[in-house]
Formats: sequence, C-alpha cells, structure tokens
Amino acid sequence: MLDQLFTRIAGRVAAWAGQPLAFVTALLAILLWISTGPLFGYSDTWQLVVNTATTIVTFMMVFLIQNSQNRDAAAMQAKLDEVIRALEHARNQFVGIEHRTDQDIERIRAELERECASEDPGHGPVTTVKRLSARY
Repeated sequence: MLDQLFTRIAGRVAAWAGQPLAFVTALLAILLWISTGPLFGYSDTWQLVVNTATTIVTFMMVFLIQNSQNRDAAAMQAKLDEVIRALEHARNQFVGIEHRTDQDIERIRAELERECASEDPGHGPVTTVKRLSARY
C-alpha cells in the first residue's frame, strides 16, 4: 500500500516538475526572494532561507526522480524482454542481461557489433554512426 501511494505521488510530482509551470513557479519564488533582499538588509537569515529551501527541494527531488527513472527503466526492460520472447529468431539469452555487470554488457555489445559487421560490412557501428551523422 505504501509502495502504491509513493508511486502515485512520485509520478505526479515528477510529471509536474517537468512542466513549464514548475519552472515559472520556481523562477517567481526566486524573484520574490530577491525582491525581499532590501527589506531584510540582505542578511544572513535572508540568504539562509533560500539556501535551506533549495537544499530541501533538491534533496527530495533526487529521490522522486530516481524512483521515476527506476520505474521507467524497469518497464522498458519488461517491454524489451517481451519483444525478445515474442520474436521467433530473437535470442532469449538476452532477456535479463541488464542484471549483468557493466563489463559483461560491454563484452556482449562489442560481440554483437562484430557479428553485425561480419554479416554486413557496410553496416558496422562506425559506418552506421557516420551515416546517421551525415543526415544532420
């Protein structure tokens, strides 16, 4: 139950934080803070208010954004695993490779690139990247 509540809240906050209105709200808050500077004589307390507020917001947003990214990445992996499972000629041993070490994944990726280059020398990773770069 707590997981579902947190997921709902995190999703809504992350969606809101990515909107232009969130940026405008933050900008207005900073402008309001700046405009009160002369009123408070640019005191240490005046500076502490914005420092504390921004630190708290940043600290909380780190957890919300990480939660959102974890959920998105897990959903993407599940979708890719289903595509692999559903395709007749796909290699099922690729399902779940996201749990392997970075070195293992890099080795697998390099092997796939070599395999693709040997099957069609005109479509290796370097030529493919060059061809894509030339489009833009």
